[in-house]
Amino acid sequence: MDKKKKLSYHLDTPYSAATWPQVLPKDQDMILELLCSLLSPLGHYRSQHVHASKGKRAKKRKRKEQSDLDTAPPIPPAPEIQSYVDIGLSCVSRCLQKTASERLEVSSVREGQEVDEIPAVRFYSAIFVARSGQPNALSSHLPQMVAVASKSHPSRPPTRLVELPRACEGKLCESLGIPRVSCIGLCVDAPNSNPLVDFTQQHVAITEVPWLEEASNAEYRPTKINSTETVIGAKKKARDKSSK
Repeated sequence: MDKKKKLSYHLDTPYSAATWPQVLPKDQDMILELLCSLLSPLGHYRSQHVHASKGKRAKKRKRKEQSDLDTAPPIPPAPEIQSYVDIGLSCVSRCLQKTASERLEVSSVREGQEVDEIPAVRFYSAIFVARSGQPNALSSHLPQMVAVASKSHPSRPPTRLVELPRACEGKLCESLGIPRVSCIGLCVDAPNSNPLVDFTQQHVAITEVPWLEEASNAEYRPTKINSTETVIGAKKKARDKSSK
């Protein structure tokens, strides 16, 4: 017996969708190796000098630990690369938003005010995201934000958005010394980052968002309606009959 089918309709944007730059598997492996090598000092530092919290302790034990800290040698400063790396999707997204809005702040500077008085915003040379090939609502905004942030600073090389396999998350966690990581932002002029940045700029395309150019043309575009053929299940057909 043939199943009954129907068409369902939904509105879609008339503009071209933003896509992630494609990276070859062999290039992904090389980028991952260079990235882990760059971040490994952070993982080593955390394993030696940063200890995870174990929750609440008794006051007596706290006093004992405090006395031990007073006699312990001072903790050395963190590796220099730490101040050039942002970890986490929220942190990277906030920085991209500030970078994109910096141009508006400069253009709104009053006459007589020095542009140098405006604090410089962090600019990424590359953003690395461990994700699967399927669309992910959590990171789907990154191509648009990377493109807008890059256009806001035309004097700098565009930020590269690098998609890495989800399976490499374990290696990144090991290099950073943290339990989970999905997004890493690398700022410009990071120490010892030239091999990684040069390879990324050569093998990863610039993120393009066609609808930004399409929208700036101010041309009328008709409403786009997508139709999808679906199958009506047995339970749904039974409810339809009972409602009649």
